[in-house]
Parts: sequence; structure tokens; C-alpha cells
Amino acid sequence: MCLSTYKFSRRQPKSLVKPVDSDKPELQDKYNKKIEGQKSCATRHIFLIRHGQYNVSGETDGERKLTELGRKQAMFTGERLSLLNYPWTTITQSTMTRAMETCAIIQKQLPENIPLTSSDLLIEGAPIQPDPPSKHWKPELYQFYRDGARIEAAFRKFIHRAPPEQEEDSYELIVCHANVIRYFVMRSLQLTPEAWLRLSLDHASITWLSVFPNGRVALRCYSNSGYMPPDAISH
Repeated sequence: MCLSTYKFSRRQPKSLVKPVDSDKPELQDKYNKKIEGQKSCATRHIFLIRHGQYNVSGETDGERKLTELGRKQAMFTGERLSLLNYPWTTITQSTMTRAMETCAIIQKQLPENIPLTSSDLLIEGAPIQPDPPSKHWKPELYQFYRDGARIEAAFRKFIHRAPPEQEEDSYELIVCHANVIRYFVMRSLQLTPEAWLRLSLDHASITWLSVFPNGRVALRCYSNSGYMPPDAISH
């Protein structure tokens, strides 16, 4: 069953308040006030940044570093985010080498006081078996069970409406990976998540999701890399 978009994160105010089993006006008033206290009043703008091009032949994560082109792509993206001039609230990065390298390059273009956190939940993986299946990408079945729950947990942790105490809109950067971003987009828009592999994502591109106070979600841009020179774009 598909939930309506404003319930996608299962954080609608009524779900956060214990129901009142009484028709007494004073109890109903308290209940309604508690619901009001759980309502969001701010919008979360979430910018999902894919890492730059990297050495795909590396055998370990430490060897899968950004290529020269990947470093240039990250620089272009940092410059673009700087030009947008939003009041960036937080930066969260995957703990994989290519994501941390990308994040470090982007940070150099932004104000120094933006809080940075890292999360293992955001590392690359196999979120769910794609439909239709790919002829070229065939992980072992156990990988979907191992990674799927983690990436779903990442979605629930990072993609949701603003908490009630947040009074101003936030502009949050998350530097991670193609499969994670594609899964987040499908889940946020409540499209069939198994279709995630049909989407393509450029290196160091910007995907922008907005989660409004009522829980509705807008995809403002997807895989935006048009600010890069044509010969710097790869995927």
C-alpha cells in the first residue's frame, strides 16, 4: 500500500502524541495542544551531493580515491554551492574515502563554521533488488539484505520533516553515493523503490530535495551538473 506523500516519514504530528480515550473537553484540549506542539514550521532543504569520479580499479576503499577529474568536479560543485549563497546549516559525509575527499574539497569553498558529521549509514551499497534487473550489475543476494536495511535506516534518519523546535528553514549538505541518492529520491517521492537503477547520476552532481512542514516533498533538481564544463561531466 502506498502512503500519501505527507506521511512518507511516518512523523505526522498525530503519530507522536498518545491518543486520548475520552470525550472530556479539557482532555481533548490538552491532546490538541500537544498535536500543535509537534507540528513543524520550517522547511528542510537537503542537497545530496554525489562524490567525484574515482579510481574504480582500486581493491580497497583506501585505494578508491578521486581521480584528477574527480577533484576538479568536486571543486566545481563547491564553487556552485558557494555561489548559491544559502545559509548552510550542516554537512554530513559518508565515511568512504571518495566521499570524504569530495567533501573536503567542497568545504574549502564554503564558510568554515559549518558543522561536519560523518555517518557509516551513508556508505555505498545495494539498496534493493532493481526492477528490471541489470545485465551488468549483479551483486550477491546477501548484499541486498545487508545493505538494504542500512540504507533504509539512513533514509529515515536523514530525510524527514523538520522537528517542531526548528524555527528557521535549514540548508543541509549530504555528500554520499549514487545508489544511496537514487534510493532516497525514489523513497522521498514515494515512487517504486525497485526502479532506482533506471536513474543515472553524474559525478559530483547536486540533487535537491525540500521537505515542507506538512511533510510533502519536492524534488527541485536531480543530478544537476550543468555548471561544469562539458568535458568535466562523467557518471
